[in-house]
Amino acid sequence: MVVHVVGAVTSDFSVLLVTRVVGALANAGFLAVAVVTAVGMVDAKAKGRATSVLLGGVTVACVAGVPGGALLGQAWGWRSAFWAVVVLSVPALFAILRSVPGGVSDVARVSVRQEVRALRGPRLQLALLLGALVNGATFCTFTYLAPVVTSVTGLGAAWVPVVLALFGLGSFVGVSVGGRIADVRPVPLLVVGGVALLIGWNVFALSAGNPVAAVVLAFVQGALSFAVGSTLISQALYAAADAPTLAGGFATAAFNVGAAVGPWVGGVVIGAGFGYRSPLWVSAGLVGVALAVGVTGRRSRAVAAPASPPV
Repeated sequence: MVVHVVGAVTSDFSVLLVTRVVGALANAGFLAVAVVTAVGMVDAKAKGRATSVLLGGVTVACVAGVPGGALLGQAWGWRSAFWAVVVLSVPALFAILRSVPGGVSDVARVSVRQEVRALRGPRLQLALLLGALVNGATFCTFTYLAPVVTSVTGLGAAWVPVVLALFGLGSFVGVSVGGRIADVRPVPLLVVGGVALLIGWNVFALSAGNPVAAVVLAFVQGALSFAVGSTLISQALYAAADAPTLAGGFATAAFNVGAAVGPWVGGVVIGAGFGYRSPLWVSAGLVGVALAVGVTGRRSRAVAAPASPPV
């Protein structure tokens, strides 16, 4: 909250940049602790539902925060978005103090060495890699969705908050529905959702010049991206059940690595002259890699598994 105040009042770009970095670090740390806390407050077999509830807050930010910030920036300048974040942070702070339990005695009994050993598991590493790839695809397009809407689709600037909100609304629907399935049928959700996500990014890239298709696909891809992404995070938490504190940090790190690398790759291809449609192709490529890695990883685990004893 403090860095947003500093960012809102500064006229020095260097200071503004530092506030963004510090704010990002604080957000990543908060999310890591929030994941651990949310999972610790529910039954051991409800990690998917807990993760979906937590990430539902992220999607609400996409629904309201990103387009809302865009509208505030257009109406009263970019500083107004910073002040809005400060105002919204105050009730959130009091809600945390009131609702989050203060004790985590069960978690404290696990040593750091035990947790680090648990984090070496191939199932966890596969889940983290897939989560980073899928999230990279999600944020590659989401970061450049505004120029896609204006430069490729041909809609006016007034449509940018609308399309961003539709992407966020789809994300909320996806994470809500995915959370109900992730604890009982995660593999079918990941397979069907991953294939649908790959098809959707390719169709979006091909039809981005059509306003109706672009608007509809913004919602659909938001839903699929967060349904698959939140399920992968919950699978990472299941795989790291013996690392209750570090698991949330690693899952959040994978989430943030994807959120950083995806937009960076999108910027590289745009800078190389491939146009604002190219991030959509990058998203398709990242999901394609994720599917290939997932299939290879499952086959390797199946081969490595010991044969079942004869009945």
